[in-house]
Amino acid sequence: MVVDDSVVARGLTTRWLEEERDFEVVASCRSGREAVAKVVDSRPDVIILDVEMPDMDGVEALPLLLSARPHAAILMASSHTTEGAGLTLKCLQLGATDFLPKPSRQANSVEYRRDLVARVRALGQVAQRRAQLAPAPAVAAVRPAAAAPVARSPIRLAPAASAAPARMSALAIGSSTGGPQALHEVLKAAGPSLGSVPILIVQHMPAGFTAALAEHLSTGCGIRAREAQDGEDILPGRAYVAPGGRHFSIARAGGRVVAKLDDGPRVNFCKPSVDPMFRTASAVYGAGLFAVMLTGMGSDGASAVPVVAAAGGRVVAQDEATSVVWGMPGAAVATGACSAVLPLQQIGHCIARAARGERM
Repeated sequence: MVVDDSVVARGLTTRWLEEERDFEVVASCRSGREAVAKVVDSRPDVIILDVEMPDMDGVEALPLLLSARPHAAILMASSHTTEGAGLTLKCLQLGATDFLPKPSRQANSVEYRRDLVARVRALGQVAQRRAQLAPAPAVAAVRPAAAAPVARSPIRLAPAASAAPARMSALAIGSSTGGPQALHEVLKAAGPSLGSVPILIVQHMPAGFTAALAEHLSTGCGIRAREAQDGEDILPGRAYVAPGGRHFSIARAGGRVVAKLDDGPRVNFCKPSVDPMFRTASAVYGAGLFAVMLTGMGSDGASAVPVVAAAGGRVVAQDEATSVVWGMPGAAVATGACSAVLPLQQIGHCIARAARGERM
C-alpha cells in the first residue's frame, strides 16, 4: 500500500514497485484516512506511509493501520526537515518499522529508488515472519502439511576468557533498521550503570535525523546524548551519536580521547559506518570495550567484530527472534567472535553487569 498526498510521489513509487516481479501494489491512497478505510480489504504486508499529509497525517494514521493490520511493516516516507525528523522518530516509537527520507533533489531519485526497493523487500520478509508468528485463529480449518524446519548451523561463540573480564571502559553500539527503538530499550535498561563510561553510537540515518535521535535518547533514557563533533573530548557518562552522512571514529590525543569525523567514501555501502567506530574504539579501549550489534539490514560492522575480540573486548549481538532484521547482528554472529547472542530485553541488563565488572 502506497500512501502519499502527492500524485507524483504516489505514481512514481507505484511504478517503481510494480516493475519488481516480486511486488504487488494493492492500494494507492492520497491520505491516511483513505488508507485506514482500505487497509482491511487490500491486506497489505508493507505500507509506505507519508509522514506529513492533510486530512489525517501519518502520525495519526499509523496506530489505526497497525490496529487493523497488526503484522504489516510500515515504512515512513519522511521529509528532510527538522520537523520531519522529529515526527519520523515519533512514528518509530508508535510502531513504524523503518523510515526512508524522500530525495531533496531530483538527482537523488535513483539512489532513493534503490533504497526503497531494498527496504520494501526486506520489510516484506519481516511482515511474513510476523504473520507466521501471530496466534492462530480459534476457528478450526484444514491446514496444509507443515514444511520441514530449515536446518541452521549451531551458533559459534568466542571462547570464554579464563580470567575475570576487564572492567568495561567504553560501550559501542551499531544499529540500523529497527535501531532507534532497540537503542532506547537497551540504554534505558542499562540505566545509571552507564554513568562511568562513554557511549559511542552508529545508527544508520541521514543528516538531520541523528540530531533528533540524540535528543530522543536524552529525553527517554536519562542519558546525555548529542551528535558527535569533530575534535571534542569523549567523556564518561555521555553518549555520542555519529552524525548522518559522516564517519565517526575516535583517537587518543595525549591523555585525552577525542572524536574524529570524516567525509570519506561509504564503508559497506553505509555512511556513517559501524566498522571505523568499532575498530578505532577497540584500538583505544582494548579489553575494556563492550560492543553491541543491534538489529539492521546488511553486514556493516561484522568485519570489525573479530578485531574487537582479538583485543580482548566483548561483543554481544541481538538474537534473530527479537531483531526486526537479522542482517547486521547475524553477520556479526557468523564471524564466531561474539561473546553472546541475546534477546533485546536482556542486552541492557548484560551491559549493566559488565559496567559493574561482573561476568556476562
